[in-house]
Amino acid sequence: MLGYLLAVEPVFTQPCCNPFTVGNICSRHRYGLRIHYTAYYRLREPGPLRIEDWQARGKTAQLCGHDIFYIDEPARGEPWGTVLLIHGFPSASWDWWKIWPNLNRHHRVVAMDMLGFGFSAKPSPHDYRIMEQADICEALVAELGLTGFHVLAHDYGDTVAQEMLARQNAGQGAGQWQSCLFLNGGLFPETHHALLVQRLLLGRFGFLVRHAFSRASMRKSFDRVFGPNTKASDEEIEVLWQLFTRDNGQRNLHRLIHYMSDRRQHRQRWLDALREAKCPLGLINGSVDPVSGDHMVQRFIELVGDQHFIRRLPDIGHYPQLEAADDVSSAYREFLVLVGEPG
Repeated sequence: MLGYLLAVEPVFTQPCCNPFTVGNICSRHRYGLRIHYTAYYRLREPGPLRIEDWQARGKTAQLCGHDIFYIDEPARGEPWGTVLLIHGFPSASWDWWKIWPNLNRHHRVVAMDMLGFGFSAKPSPHDYRIMEQADICEALVAELGLTGFHVLAHDYGDTVAQEMLARQNAGQGAGQWQSCLFLNGGLFPETHHALLVQRLLLGRFGFLVRHAFSRASMRKSFDRVFGPNTKASDEEIEVLWQLFTRDNGQRNLHRLIHYMSDRRQHRQRWLDALREAKCPLGLINGSVDPVSGDHMVQRFIELVGDQHFIRRLPDIGHYPQLEAADDVSSAYREFLVLVGEPG
């Protein structure tokens, strides 16, 4: 995109003189003003990846009786290992798109849309529970023959990862985890500060509240949890809305929110999963997230310990992978080096 930089300064010479040009920098004297302008090319930041392109990169597998969408891409360079990505609520695997190129440089990267999300099946009525989502994730691990791999999870996906980690600790999980890193998420129900709409959805009239949830509601909810200077673009909201409402997915909103009840019911099991982890753990956390920001990190240190990798991102909110992709990629690379990958 061609643009111009302009600077104006007063001069006290003849009102006009011949223009001259040096390279692409020009000056003109007119009406007692010297106007400098520089031609330059401004590179547009890439917009959100189109969901059609994302879908074209993936496949669908029958897992636990449901059609589950997933993407499995080999490393573009020297392969260092495999990373399994587990997305949050109410998005889909698409929300990893900004950090995917950095991950995929030296890693096989696998991501799925969990049941009820994105391009995966959205059965209704259905009792969506974390245990089932963990079953499906492990079925994908088995389907792809993953053995040793790293896990990177966010939000709702953190809780799914905690259940899978509990199974790993008991020697009952699929594959062998090499590490697990959590982005912002409700690892502890007592530090999960749910939004009003989430609390209403979980209540007895949640089936009515779901009808009032609109694109504008999503925009408002996301604005509340993103950082002050890193709000989601209108294009990103549009993509997330399309993924959420695909196949009338919004009709399940009040059922998908049951993960909040699951967190309370299984709190001790999922806390023990962290405390007894047999693989390295880490956190990358957007500190100003009102739902699970720095207050969650403090609780993690109190209950699990400060011996783990912890990276705080000031002024970043609930979606670090969308708000600060470069920072997340850099911090995650540092974490992987600490757990034994090439530097």
